[in-house]
Amino acid sequence: MVLDTPPEERFDRIARFAADEFGVPIALVSLVDEHRQWLKARVGLDVCETARDISFCGHAVVQDDVLVVEDARTDARFADNPLVTGAPHIRFYAGAPLALPGGQRVGTLCLIDTRPRRLDAHDLEILASLRRLVVEELLGRSEDRA
Repeated sequence: MVLDTPPEERFDRIARFAADEFGVPIALVSLVDEHRQWLKARVGLDVCETARDISFCGHAVVQDDVLVVEDARTDARFADNPLVTGAPHIRFYAGAPLALPGGQRVGTLCLIDTRPRRLDAHDLEILASLRRLVVEELLGRSEDRA
């Protein structure tokens, strides 16, 4: 089980790379359960978890593809979200669901910005590659404990 475990460099490294590569102030490896979003790795955010009902990742984890919100203020799903109307003032969100073999989705690798933005096809390919790295690390972590 990965929930509520201490930070690990293998996940922190991917979050740092994602933030640098995309030039965003916030990048997260989040794990989502029934009630919350817990952050296994985080750049640019001090909290360790949020309630699932206000998390963007709670929406992304149920999708097959990356959830991209170019401007949360104009998206009906998120415009009145406290993470948009207050700190950290999310405008842009891109969340790539983390799917394990067998299809179980356990969380997301996500990018967050305080300004609207877009991702092009190349950006989505990079995000998909980073997502695969996170899944490999999750699977490798399980093997390390066996």
